Amino acid sequence: MKTVKTLLLAVAASCALYTAVNPTFAQTWTQQTNAPNLSSVASSADGAKLVAVGSGIYTSTNSGVSWTQAAGVPQNAWRAVASSADGTGLMAVAYPLSEFPFYISTNSGVTWNAITNTPWPTYEEGWTAVASSADGTTLAAASEFTGLIYTSTNSGVTWITNNVQGSWWSAIACSADGTKLVAVQSSIGIYGGIYTSTNSGANWTSNDVPNLNWVAVASSADGTKLIAAAQYGGSSGGCIYTSTNSGASWTSNNVASQIWTSVACSADGTKLVAVVGGFYGGSIYTSADSGADWTSNDVPNLEWTGVASSADGNELVALALGQVYTFQSTPTPWLNLELSGGSLTLSWIVPSANFGLQQNSDLSTTNWMDVTNTPMLNLTNLQNQVMLLQSNSQNFYRLKNP
Repeated sequence: MKTVKTLLLAVAASCALYTAVNPTFAQTWTQQTNAPNLSSVASSADGAKLVAVGSGIYTSTNSGVSWTQAAGVPQNAWRAVASSADGTGLMAVAYPLSEFPFYISTNSGVTWNAITNTPWPTYEEGWTAVASSADGTTLAAASEFTGLIYTSTNSGVTWITNNVQGSWWSAIACSADGTKLVAVQSSIGIYGGIYTSTNSGANWTSNDVPNLNWVAVASSADGTKLIAAAQYGGSSGGCIYTSTNSGASWTSNNVASQIWTSVACSADGTKLVAVVGGFYGGSIYTSADSGADWTSNDVPNLEWTGVASSADGNELVALALGQVYTFQSTPTPWLNLELSGGSLTLSWIVPSANFGLQQNSDLSTTNWMDVTNTPMLNLTNLQNQVMLLQSNSQNFYRLKNP
């Protein structure tokens, strides 16, 4: 018999009762065989579709179990990738000496097209980072050498240079709606900072953080919770900082000093993952409470280079030199309730497994029925939403994994 994990939500005329099970963050990772040599990875909201780069561009439709190399794409020194929430809109950026360092796909990587109308000098820029909004319309790219940040609000058709002071940008992330951006700086010998924008890059604010060699950053769907990692801090390894107010203030996390290389987080910012690289390698660290506590996972000591997370944080993929490791745990999505006028909206973060919404008017029976309304994806918070007409009768709702 298959165990069904559910969350019940009871709805009366004007009140609600709900319970939930706190999920545990398991530590069982699986090595995928015959994996290509990859360095950076991005994930769709459900964790099924992945895009990654190494010597080429690769995609996966089964959460990293197998990979397909993109045809017709040059062997550039690819550095970073980004994905829309549904995994159809993809973007990859390359390092210098690439004739066309920006490539975009609008069909989940089946075909790729170079962006040829870019205003920047392609041979002079070391493009190191790229980010995408949930719908793929807002894109942001950052470079190392001249410190440029460019943004597009029409899926890469046109681009503008952002008004931001800085150089050696190493990572960039954005909220699901593309309005809130965060970018971090790294430099050998000259440490950088963290900058945030609340208007899609039109204006930027330097955040009050230590001058460190910041190399990685990730954002929750609403852009309020941020995680940033520094590769070096003083004479030893780096550190991890988190923010719960869109970068207005930052807190140093209780985690060992390491040479951090990449970070990722769930849509609500509660589940975090960070990987350690460097010459001596390291481990994969996870947190289930927004960085308050961290766990070192049971994985080989490798030079980890990239990590990505599904929206619910239950499906992860981590890259090392020539190796791909994946992690999966059973989602326990939380049902949210909102009453507005005569409508009842039920919502839950896009799960990394198939869940269906059911209702029952009496918990003493087993007469659960599927709610036939098709869930709509809210691209501002990466939550599935179902809107129902409010009635005077009592109903209970649950999410069921078939």
